[in-house]
Amino acid sequence: MGLLLCLSAVLSGCATPLPAIDREAIASSAIEASTETTLGRIAQDSLPEAGLSGFRLMPLGTFSFDTRIQLAKRAEKTLDVQYYHIENDETGRWFLRALRDAANRGVRVRLLLDDLYTGGLDDLFLGFASHPNVQVRLFNPFCCARQSGQAGRIAASLGDLKRVNHRMHNKLFVADGAMAVIGGRNVANEYYLRGTSENFIDLDAFVVGNVLPAIGALFDRYWNSLAAYPLESVARSRLDKPALLAHFEHQTGPTNTPEPDPLVSNDVLGYAPIADDLDAGRLGLNWGTAYVFADHPDKPFDGEAGGELMETSVTYNVLEAVSLAKREVVASSPYFVPGPRGMKFLRQLRDRGVKVTVLTNSLGSTDEPIVHTGYSRYREPMLAEGIDLYELSSSRVKGNKRPFLFGSSLGRLHAKLFVIDRKTSFIGSMNLDPRSATINTEFGAVIDSPEVARELIRVIDIDRLQSAYRLRLTKNGGGIEWLGIDGDKEVVLTTEPDTSFWLRLKAWLLSPLIPEEQL
Repeated sequence: MGLLLCLSAVLSGCATPLPAIDREAIASSAIEASTETTLGRIAQDSLPEAGLSGFRLMPLGTFSFDTRIQLAKRAEKTLDVQYYHIENDETGRWFLRALRDAANRGVRVRLLLDDLYTGGLDDLFLGFASHPNVQVRLFNPFCCARQSGQAGRIAASLGDLKRVNHRMHNKLFVADGAMAVIGGRNVANEYYLRGTSENFIDLDAFVVGNVLPAIGALFDRYWNSLAAYPLESVARSRLDKPALLAHFEHQTGPTNTPEPDPLVSNDVLGYAPIADDLDAGRLGLNWGTAYVFADHPDKPFDGEAGGELMETSVTYNVLEAVSLAKREVVASSPYFVPGPRGMKFLRQLRDRGVKVTVLTNSLGSTDEPIVHTGYSRYREPMLAEGIDLYELSSSRVKGNKRPFLFGSSLGRLHAKLFVIDRKTSFIGSMNLDPRSATINTEFGAVIDSPEVARELIRVIDIDRLQSAYRLRLTKNGGGIEWLGIDGDKEVVLTTEPDTSFWLRLKAWLLSPLIPEEQL
């Protein structure tokens, strides 16, 4: 995504203005949790004491997707849904159909979707929005060439690139104001172990309790923002309303959208499907205090790429929490480009004796090779500072079948996590890169719970110890080695694991073309 936007930025052109919107006329607010709904009663009955929030980690994609579907099936009043990407595949269509079914029961459905990946899908989303009780808004929409893919729509917006370069990266699902799913996953096959060639290793959290009103307020701030446009104000179709409804029915029906496979009995942490708890009327969760935050929806338009961090930004708040570490920080970030400012921050942690461990993608596992080249510039300096670096290996993921059931598919890291002193955790959508810091908007939660921290460490360790290589400087300090264990034997590699010469050459040739602040 970043590559296309950045290469287009060297060009110039014209763009059509977006329509004027009467914001007051279309404003709406979240519906607060109530014991009048089943989900509200279960959440209230499960709360051990006022002021706490409950969390269940969901590292297994199939369980995470099913949780969203279960909440959609059981919602009685409202569903507030915010995503960066909903793909037109079996997962995305099944998801939209579940939301549609809830709307047909009288549930108010508000879907806020970033517009980057909607090219060619206006008919599908207009068909969804044609149902009663459904509202769809697009964040920072493209004005023209809407039936084109990313490249075509960007080319048609060459005179407006500064605006369209900024995207809403948040991920959020709220049911009846009482239960939510937060984390790093978008809505597409590869996030839920349904991809045939590749799947993302990611993590979401099921949430109830004290943070839910704040989550609802953050959704409203985006929903009613100047950057959110009603779908019908920017999207057009040759189909009339009955034809749009029929198109949606055909696309999301059983012919094109098969039902997901049944769940296994337990996930990697030992949890059963959330439906079991909902059926029983009591939730088994880890409890603690927490706060949530999101970038202001105007952040990307007010700031500059690579500029100073805003105190209201997610990156600033995460770094503030990390700066309080006294002993240890463990981080998982698929796209990790610390930059000079980040290196200074890491040195300050190390100077205080804080152990820092980072898990990120290798060149062979990343879906953004250009971002990896930005990260690779800092590997040797980080190792010299005593930072423990681990890179996910696509070949080692394939051999680690028990926890994630990847089989022969390519595994890519996508989880954005921090654990601080084994008691405080961050879960959200933010990567440790310049794009998350100053270009895109993000969402996340900081959780004070040793139990949540313990489970996060366990999840990260599965990848770090079983599916990754540990990096170290060579003895002469002139390069990097990758260390792994193959049975009882230590393996030492001196070139990027799981890569071809051509992939390494491609990354090397493209790396000078992209400014680091755009990665």
